[in-house]
Amino acid sequence: MKRTELIGKIRKEARKAKVEWELVRQGARHEIWRLGDLQVSIPRHREVNELTAQGILRDTEDELGEGWW
Repeated sequence: MKRTELIGKIRKEARKAKVEWELVRQGARHEIWRLGDLQVSIPRHREVNELTAQGILRDTEDELGEGWW
């Protein structure tokens, strides 16, 4: 999955759920995003491994609702 696609997917769902989604900081290899009270680490590669992307989406279920993705 493309990194921009992953971020856009979470952003879109966060808007629907009225949960704040913002970039906290950028590192050399990862970006740290905040989704409500949850911190999410997203790799800074163009392509994010499918299993990694699924894990990130699964981690966001607490804030966005179970099975939203």
